[in-house]
Amino acid sequence: MAHSKMLRFTKVEKQTPEKRPPDLRTHDFGEIYAEYAAEKAGEQAGRCSQCGVPYCQTHCPLHNNIPDWLMLTAEGRLQEAYEVSQATNTFPEICGRICPQDRLCEGNCVIEQAGHGTVTIGAVEKYITDTAWDEGWVQPIRPAAERTESVGIIGAGPGGLAAADVLRRAGVQVTVYDRYDRAGGLMTYGIPGFKLEKPVVMRRIAQLEEGGVTLVLNCDVGRDITFDDIRAKHDAVLIATGVYKSRALEAPGVGAAGVVRAIDFLTASNRKSFGDAVPEFDSGELSAEGKRVVVIGGGDTAMDCVRTAIRQGATSVKCLYRRDRENMPGSQREVANAEEEGVEFVWLTAPRGFTGDPVDGVIVQKMRLGQPDATGRRSPEVIEGADYTEPADMVIAALGFEAEALPTLWGAPELEVTRWGTIRAEFRTHATSLPGVWAVGDIVRGASLVVWAIRDGREAGAAILAALDQPARIAAE
Repeated sequence: MAHSKMLRFTKVEKQTPEKRPPDLRTHDFGEIYAEYAAEKAGEQAGRCSQCGVPYCQTHCPLHNNIPDWLMLTAEGRLQEAYEVSQATNTFPEICGRICPQDRLCEGNCVIEQAGHGTVTIGAVEKYITDTAWDEGWVQPIRPAAERTESVGIIGAGPGGLAAADVLRRAGVQVTVYDRYDRAGGLMTYGIPGFKLEKPVVMRRIAQLEEGGVTLVLNCDVGRDITFDDIRAKHDAVLIATGVYKSRALEAPGVGAAGVVRAIDFLTASNRKSFGDAVPEFDSGELSAEGKRVVVIGGGDTAMDCVRTAIRQGATSVKCLYRRDRENMPGSQREVANAEEEGVEFVWLTAPRGFTGDPVDGVIVQKMRLGQPDATGRRSPEVIEGADYTEPADMVIAALGFEAEALPTLWGAPELEVTRWGTIRAEFRTHATSLPGVWAVGDIVRGASLVVWAIRDGREAGAAILAALDQPARIAAE
């Protein structure tokens, strides 16, 4: 019987990889989850029920063939498991680490619904690909034949790099432009090492470079090179800039020293982990050490900030969020990790203003949840007269990101955007209003997940290839 190793969820309990204890893990930026041992990965993969309609696969933005690679892992056929896993996913080891599996594949696992505890899909995915790297199964890209056409990609985040991978494998000449000094986008400078260690990202970037992808770094489009120049240089252009403009915090005293943006705080911390010189960190401006830190926001960026502040040696870390735990956008798993590490969540609160310059306190308004709004979520309402002041030496605003005004910045008024400033692109092909220009990821979707950017990048890569095969189509699109 080939599949005797499967359907073991009634006999084998769900076990996630060991998590390092909070008192140890808060002293460094190493990942907090250990790796499965081979037999444990096989045993946990074998809990999959191989159901007829795999909801895990349906609810995965990449439609990864999860049941098949779980079965191959359970049978010890790891190289085949890796081949199946990377057939649909450009960066499985990154998704295995940072996808909110609790909201996607694992949250829709049939045996989870039946009360047996979900299959630990993310941990097995990470195990498969980490093993593949260790064993040398991850091969550099070697196109069967080179093509003369070239594609320019603006933005070296997950969307741009996923498209670069697809195009390069087909032999297309690919140049990726990015404003930062390292590729990877938020995977490099936004997400902390305890969720995604940086060598994991750098290794993928090296693989793309080895495969012939050209990276042009420290290159700010609109300043160092014009958008028109890029269009003139390449047969097709893909915009994958992400969204980096921080949503402004509007309250009296917001301009005080010590009130900082999440992206600046996280980037400084990640740069330190690379050994870069970061004057703003060394001066204490972007370091939480010895400070009472208040983070404002409830998304995954806020979770990254509170957990980073703990590791930097903050004396206390509080997170203010205007709704309650149930209505929080961030991953519940991250909230639990943060609480274990000593973060205090203050639900149903919002800042009304800041005292002192440099900041010494946050004037906090207490909220309650009122009637549901248009989306069905209950809207927070202020409880009058319940304000209090929370002492703080550093306030980090993590209210999300918005699109920069690219048509203005790039002198491309005919590039159509939505009322939110995101680029308008076709749903399936990702083509924009400009001929020969496509767009993917957060600059189209608004702030979203890495896995959606990878899906967009892969789809756009395929659409661009189809257009290059029919040059008349590029002119038409």
